[in-house]
Amino acid sequence: MLSAEAGSWQKNVTCESSIDMELFLHYSLIPSCAIILVLSFLERRVNRRPIDENLHLLDGRFGIVIPLDFVGTFTNRWSFGFAFGATANKVMFLFSEGYLSWRVPKWAQAIVLLVGGIEVGLSYFPLFACLSTDFQVVGSALGFSYTFIWFVVAVACIVQCPHGQVVGEYEKILFYWPSLLCLVFLLGQFVHMFVKGMRAHLHQEVPKEDKRFLEAHLAQHVKQLFQKLPQQQAQKSWFQRKVYEWDPCFRFPGRMICTSVLSLICLYIFIIIEFYIYKHVSHELEILEGSFEELGASINTSEVLKPAVLKMKELINVTQGAWIFTIFSALLTCVSYVFHILACYRKHMKRLWAGKKDFLPLMSRHPSSSQSVAAIARYSGWQIAYILWGYLIIHVVQCLFGVLIVYSFVLPIKHGHGLEMAKGLGIGALTIGIVIGFMILQIQIAASFFLQPKIRPEDKQKPLALNNRKAFHNFNYFLFFYNVLLGLGACLFRLLCSFILGTWLIARIDRTIMQKGYEAADIGFKTWIGMIFMDHHHTNPTLLSFCHILLTRNTEKKLHRSTKYSYFKNASESKVSNTTKTRWLLLYTLLNNSQLAALRKHKLQSSSRNASQNCRT
Repeated sequence: MLSAEAGSWQKNVTCESSIDMELFLHYSLIPSCAIILVLSFLERRVNRRPIDENLHLLDGRFGIVIPLDFVGTFTNRWSFGFAFGATANKVMFLFSEGYLSWRVPKWAQAIVLLVGGIEVGLSYFPLFACLSTDFQVVGSALGFSYTFIWFVVAVACIVQCPHGQVVGEYEKILFYWPSLLCLVFLLGQFVHMFVKGMRAHLHQEVPKEDKRFLEAHLAQHVKQLFQKLPQQQAQKSWFQRKVYEWDPCFRFPGRMICTSVLSLICLYIFIIIEFYIYKHVSHELEILEGSFEELGASINTSEVLKPAVLKMKELINVTQGAWIFTIFSALLTCVSYVFHILACYRKHMKRLWAGKKDFLPLMSRHPSSSQSVAAIARYSGWQIAYILWGYLIIHVVQCLFGVLIVYSFVLPIKHGHGLEMAKGLGIGALTIGIVIGFMILQIQIAASFFLQPKIRPEDKQKPLALNNRKAFHNFNYFLFFYNVLLGLGACLFRLLCSFILGTWLIARIDRTIMQKGYEAADIGFKTWIGMIFMDHHHTNPTLLSFCHILLTRNTEKKLHRSTKYSYFKNASESKVSNTTKTRWLLLYTLLNNSQLAALRKHKLQSSSRNASQNCRT
């Protein structure tokens, strides 16, 4: 009966669509390349080449189109995030190695995946290029048209056949609704860009300069450094102390926002696939369970097989329940990791801005420049893959622990063996308590009898100087053999802790899971280090403020005014001569460093003159 129901279910969800999304992905390269050529024609190259002298009509056109500034973009962050969200289905298609359906040798599989990744990137390139272009009217019109085509094709494919072969009923709706939502957001963003660009073109609105050398929040961060700290800190709420505290002087770059959005959407798709795979597996397990029952009823010696059949059914039910329950716990863990990584990024960047590198391993405090540049390109993709694999590994481990807990505590109580379970639990707890007590007792004996008294009464602990040496040597000898047995349990406990922490932190790319001295073997953590150092060198507020001041003063000297850099400009500042400024700085230095007054040049000259006059007299 179950097989008949399964066949009828597959029959109900079978349908065909006239639109092949994979084929449309290939054909979308034609309008994508056309849009890239148009945007490249509008761009002008800053550095002219000798060939430009022969092509005067181009006037330096056909420049390089930038889809997204991965180093230091702080504008349109959520727009780029939703643009990456629109690619979530294709990212999962690459993650499942869908391009490997071609018959290629095993050594060429990596090349096929590279070609597939480049094709997906080129297909969605116009979404990012139209958002980042300076020509808002043309870019918004082209971006809206291209996004609308993707939206219409995706909706038509879903309407014609909402079902699929992997999940079954309403598969495409479950898979595509996050991407469709992102496409709708992009359509609204392109409309907003078009209206804003037309108003600026018709001189109804002053165009706002989006690309700045120094961002406003970075300038506010530098200004905050010059302010005196309040004597009494403001009282923080529980959310600010335990979860997150918003900082108006810090903004996450677009790369981190895009990575977080795409990680959450890919994690959602991954869980949907896992849930329906579990549904099919549980269906097969029900058939297997029915076969076990028929086997036990057909054999005369069923009393011998019946306990085994019952134990197998019990194992299947416990595993299914633990798997369903741990889906939500593993999901909650990985979602919290996505936001916790953002918090760690801000914490690490602020430490690097302050010149503090002691939180990093010693060998990672000076990464190579090439490693940092490559880390920027690797980080986003690796972080998404780490989150997905981390979810799967955490889910499996949590399911195993769930089954272990059920068999250790729940089933004994259910089968009426609660007293035996409590007795065994008490004996185990007593044994562990005695072992821990002996360890604590050794420490207390060492502190009481084998250490010399405190040097000063206010010292917190005794000095590391032995007392009662003969008793100490006998103490070590007799406990030597016991500590060998104790070390066996400590070794197993260390292995268990390493296993638990390693599986729980596998999705955390910002923290190494290797032991001290072996951090270089963790390539994910090396990618994180290289990425934050790249951001540190290119978005350091102090460095950017210094360069900003130099550029502003240079511009003011040439044009006697500054139109682009205005954060540190004080309009009410009076003109002061350079001599007065130098004297003021000299006075300030001597007031804070009085020992330098005797080393001044005119002071030495005056003292030598007084000595010569005294000799003459």
